[in-house]
Amino acid sequence: MGQFGQELRQEREGRGVSVDEICAVTKVSVRHLEALEAGRYEELPGGVFRKGIVRSYISAVGLEEAPWIERFEMSLRERGMAESVEPDWAEFAENVKKNRGKAGPATGLRWLGVALMLILLLVGGWLTWKYVLHGRLALSAAPNVPVWCDSTERTRMV
Repeated sequence: MGQFGQELRQEREGRGVSVDEICAVTKVSVRHLEALEAGRYEELPGGVFRKGIVRSYISAVGLEEAPWIERFEMSLRERGMAESVEPDWAEFAENVKKNRGKAGPATGLRWLGVALMLILLLVGGWLTWKYVLHGRLALSAAPNVPVWCDSTERTRMV
């Protein structure tokens, strides 16, 4: 059993918190919590997820985060499982550098299409307002005026 995990378990039990309670609060599976307490870090998801599980656990138990995270990272280094952040960032930066200048002529056509669609929508909206909605408003606002016809016909309302 790993010393870090054993110390976590002792702190949890000393505070009267069960694994199920931590599971309910953190939404981390019991299997992962038990693996953490047993020091079986290889069963935990890698990268930031592993550290996130530890942070959630520490918070749920009510421990101070900084020293416990530091101890966890030391425990990972002792086992040779420490993740080096540098290669990932270097690879990411290299990919960004390669892909940054790849906006070709298709990008310009895409923006032209977006601009044309916006213009068509604006013109269509204006035409609808002018000829459909505005015309109806004008008709409904017109007063009912009696129309006089010959003397033989009755007055009717238009």
